[in-house]
Amino acid sequence: MSGLDAVVVGAGPNGLAAAVTLAREGASVLVIERDREIGGGTRSAELTRPGFVHDVCSAIHPLVLASPFFRNLPLAEHGLEMVHPEIPLAHPLGGDRAAVLARDVGETAAGLAGDGRAYERLYRPLVDHWAEVADELLRRVRFPHHPLLMARFGLTGIRSAEGLATSRFEGDEARALLGGLAAHSMLSLDKSPTGGFGMFLGILAHAVGWPAASGGSSAIASALGSYFEGLGGTIETGREVGSIDDLPAARAYLLDVTPRQLVAIAGSRLPGRYRESLGRFRYGPGVFKIDWALDGPVPWSAEACRKAGTVHVGGTLDELIASEKAVTSGRVPERPYVLVAQQSLFDPSRAPTGGHTLWAYCHVPAGSGVDMTEAIEAQIERFAPGFQALILDRSVRSAASMESHNPNHIGGDINGGIQDLRGHLFRPVVSLDPYSTPSRDVYICSSSTPPGGGVHGMCGHLAARSALRRSLS
Repeated sequence: MSGLDAVVVGAGPNGLAAAVTLAREGASVLVIERDREIGGGTRSAELTRPGFVHDVCSAIHPLVLASPFFRNLPLAEHGLEMVHPEIPLAHPLGGDRAAVLARDVGETAAGLAGDGRAYERLYRPLVDHWAEVADELLRRVRFPHHPLLMARFGLTGIRSAEGLATSRFEGDEARALLGGLAAHSMLSLDKSPTGGFGMFLGILAHAVGWPAASGGSSAIASALGSYFEGLGGTIETGREVGSIDDLPAARAYLLDVTPRQLVAIAGSRLPGRYRESLGRFRYGPGVFKIDWALDGPVPWSAEACRKAGTVHVGGTLDELIASEKAVTSGRVPERPYVLVAQQSLFDPSRAPTGGHTLWAYCHVPAGSGVDMTEAIEAQIERFAPGFQALILDRSVRSAASMESHNPNHIGGDINGGIQDLRGHLFRPVVSLDPYSTPSRDVYICSSSTPPGGGVHGMCGHLAARSALRRSLS
């Protein structure tokens, strides 16, 4: 191809978002993907047995509904259907006890006994303005368009999840609920700003739900790819890019890769000082992931867990703190915090009649090769006696093998780098435009740029806006 405006390397959600943004502005765009199928972290496959459809990485997608980028796309016209569980999230605490995050703030508060009023005070004002909160948090760092609203969020969210939960709530249910939400950050829960992570994910659960893509997460990538091609774009799969010099001539190159790969692919065009800055980029902990084919639904002791799309398995706030502190200290937790998704409960296309899929991962030190299968299954069995007897087959992926499957998952880090306060403000380097590089035609559009990990497409969208201003104007 000749006369291209842009080449995008990588067809994950951010690469596709960049391509769509450019194509909507009339640019000619080629997307190149190393694998045979597009999607990156939004793919699905029969990992265990025929007919059992598992999400390879991402599974539950509130950000697809909340993202300023996705909200403006006609993806339903390209086959994307988001399906909702009866309950977005449940957090078992033993026996029939569970903290339940329902779609309605009041319903959730009512289940938290003496903490109900405190929960309402924390979440209600922000849920009422969820779109403004999402728009502010899912963009590059800047002075907010809604300063009073974000001051309300920031003064609370800047705290650690441990500090916020123990100061606001008295009971185990509310504390564990916030702690489990905050632990998605892959940070130690005694560190800032884990409280903000917990608040934002809770806001999204109330505002837009925690849905899954019907048929599997691949449907998100398929819809994006279809829409992009409908705009005149081209996708080439099965081609690995080793050097930017091997790419077709274009006015801009956008790379959906982490800083390490950016240096490997485009280092010849980048000055030494910038390459050194990229070399100091901090990657986060890894994940150990299991997918199961089951001979029935998980027999949770707590009834609410049997209706939830996501289940946070890990016990009390103190147990969650111990688990995540072990990981960030470089140790494998004895009782890991496990994120569980049970899509087949509300999407029957995921498994044959009578069967079910189950998706889960826990956090581990970066690059860990430790097999966490026994520890993860013991945690689920703890709150769902009889679970292990239902296992027909399993697919296991360690942190080390996560990276071999997807080069962007350095050491098993699925977030594209540590997302503490420093990692959020200066991602991937200290820069007024974090997507551009000193080379006028090279851009980074991965989750290693603001706003970070998650299937929201904003990293790609914002990188494309930068390229449109700087290289394609």
